[in-house]
Amino acid sequence: MSKRIRYGFVIVLALALAGGLVVLAGCGGGGGDTTTGGTFNFYISEPAFIDPVNLQESEGTQVGQAVFDSLVAFDPITSEVVPAAATEWEANDDASVWTFHLVEGATFQDGTPVKAADFKYAWERICNPENRSEVSYHLAAVQGYDEMQAGTATELSGVKVIDDYTLEVTLTQSFGDFIFVVGHPALAPVPQALVENGVTYTDASGAEKTADFSEMPVGNGPFMLTEPWAHDQYVECVAYEDYYGDDKPNIAGIHFAIIADEDTAYNEFTAGNLDFVSIPSGQIEAAVAQYGESADGYTANPGTQVLLGAEQSIYYIVVNNDDAVMSNQKVREAVSLAIDRQEICDKVFEGTRVPATGVTPPGIVGYKENTFPAATYDVEAAKAALAEAGYPNGEGLGTITYSYNTENPGHAAIAELVQADLADIGVTVELSGSEWATYLDILGAGNYQIGRLGWQADYPIMDNFLYPLFKTGSADNYSKYSNSEVDSLLDEARKTADTDERVAMYQQVEEIVGEETVVIPLLYYRHTRVASERVENGVFSPNGLFDFVHVSLVTEAAAE
Repeated sequence: MSKRIRYGFVIVLALALAGGLVVLAGCGGGGGDTTTGGTFNFYISEPAFIDPVNLQESEGTQVGQAVFDSLVAFDPITSEVVPAAATEWEANDDASVWTFHLVEGATFQDGTPVKAADFKYAWERICNPENRSEVSYHLAAVQGYDEMQAGTATELSGVKVIDDYTLEVTLTQSFGDFIFVVGHPALAPVPQALVENGVTYTDASGAEKTADFSEMPVGNGPFMLTEPWAHDQYVECVAYEDYYGDDKPNIAGIHFAIIADEDTAYNEFTAGNLDFVSIPSGQIEAAVAQYGESADGYTANPGTQVLLGAEQSIYYIVVNNDDAVMSNQKVREAVSLAIDRQEICDKVFEGTRVPATGVTPPGIVGYKENTFPAATYDVEAAKAALAEAGYPNGEGLGTITYSYNTENPGHAAIAELVQADLADIGVTVELSGSEWATYLDILGAGNYQIGRLGWQADYPIMDNFLYPLFKTGSADNYSKYSNSEVDSLLDEARKTADTDERVAMYQQVEEIVGEETVVIPLLYYRHTRVASERVENGVFSPNGLFDFVHVSLVTEAAAE
């Protein structure tokens, strides 16, 4: 997922895992020097999953990318592809066969070696329909995917283990962007024995217990869980001492504090209990005045702690195109035209976000403005579209229900502004809020008319915004949209090796769904995050992942 976007208290365990916690060591320089170690207290809301088999939204993916490494990663500032579990790779001339050469000597956090077979097992686990993964679409281009989805095969025929450290992947067609796909944290390797038999650990009392892998996943990344996921409370991680990467974590661990709402988390931050949180609406300017703004928008240091950089993400209204009312394109256009996006940006986000005129955000190659003609504020045009739909001044339309998830108060604030805007054209809107997991179930079942969603890049390409959201049958196509022309263009784009030609096809897809107002773009996200004054070199990337390896913490002793 792509990552679906949502928007406690420190518990330290004295567990001697993987040789023990990283030892705190003073630098001796004083005057703001950092030390090696410390626990980074990071706010998230309750994840849907933290097991790679179903890393589908922002909160779980934040944990997953700390615990697991995929074949490649993305530079946290530039989004360029960089080596991770694979040291190098190459593709054949038409980009239909990719070969990855793995790091030798890398291990899972139980000490077992990471080999090519672990990737094959992990990917087939995702594609196994019995596991009901909602992120299997990442592997849709791999030979054998369709057969696994249909239940006629139990393996990906296109994934071959050449030897322990060489993985060959054959696709059903050319896919020049495939190297970006394999950077998603969901496509990391997993140890088969632990998935199937459970994970043994020692609890705080010294008792030996076994946890299901989904509750205490064991990865190959820089951090490891010390105990099972404490739902609605925390996920506790420490640095993995035998991590293979050239850069080892500077911090001793991460405490992912799970807090139900943003306001409570921010209060914990101001009380000194958290190191990184989102800033609630209405408090952004005050936070900048108090904590200082980062120059690049992505890197937090003491005194420049507020991050407002552009994100590779979109906030939009998803529309149930199967609904009796919302299936009418003119109704969709009327709703979109009636919304004052700039007012939302100003009132809810204090001008830190900008109105969206399409679903591909700035920063993604191929981005174009105004691909959705109805994504503009025009009350008279909205009234005309409503009349053309057969509901002049809203007469006979009935009430439209706007659904949203409740963890972030900003969602309710946006919903109320949309409600007021639609009232101006005679449309009555009822608001319906629910908790995140329940909300996803509502969308998946199609039991809604319109609702809010955010979509954040899994990897920085247009395909990642268009294929999952608008391809017929995609698990993330909550709008229930189906268009054979769009399906054909998406398939053709994926197998087009030439970058310019591929991007042009994606742009055509966006223009088609824009003309039909399949969904209603509202805002392009920007970071509204703040780090504590003890965070140094804290980088929060454009695709919303924190760089936990290179961040350092300033301790009281060092700051004196």
